[in-house]
Amino acid sequence: MKEMTKDSLTGANGRRRDGSADPLGSNSEIGRKLKQYYDELVSDDVPDRFAQLLSQLEQAEPAQKKD
Repeated sequence: MKEMTKDSLTGANGRRRDGSADPLGSNSEIGRKLKQYYDELVSDDVPDRFAQLLSQLEQAEPAQKKD
């Protein structure tokens, strides 16, 4: 029985035999995990204290622009 290796699944140009391209190559799993982590991080709520500090900063900026 022939062993399935990366080389046997992809052609010379990095495309799979089924025609789909894997732009990340062997790093696709790492890329998927990083994207999953980023999506979770972006969807997290901003802590109340941090939101208050941002609000204070936004209020202080117009005063600086007038100077």
